[in-house]
Amino acid sequence: MARSSTQPAAAAAILEVVARIPRGKVTTYGAVAERAGQPRRARLVGRVLSQLPDGSKVPWHRVVAAGGRIAFPEGSDLRRRQVSRLLREGVAVVHGRADLRAHGWGSATEGIDQWLWRVGDDQDAN
Repeated sequence: MARSSTQPAAAAAILEVVARIPRGKVTTYGAVAERAGQPRRARLVGRVLSQLPDGSKVPWHRVVAAGGRIAFPEGSDLRRRQVSRLLREGVAVVHGRADLRAHGWGSATEGIDQWLWRVGDDQDAN
């Protein structure tokens, strides 16, 4: 019983996170779940997004599967729509994947370790 009473709150938190994904960025279902306070509930994110009404302004197309993979089946209308919308925002999709390094929004737990790695990457260029 408690689970059903938390579903609307979880769905609202998920939609709030998805609405904040910047144009030209993507993130994963799992990262959305984490940011929404629903760790390990990537499938819930997919379920919430699948129930959006036609014409919704929620940028569902900015959410991809692990590794940047487009989750919709090849040849499907939803896959074509997602890829088309991402391309319009400047997100390249190659072999069914969006480049998370170039276009990733990051994760909810990104912090000092990731910052240090980026600094190290910059130092290697010198």
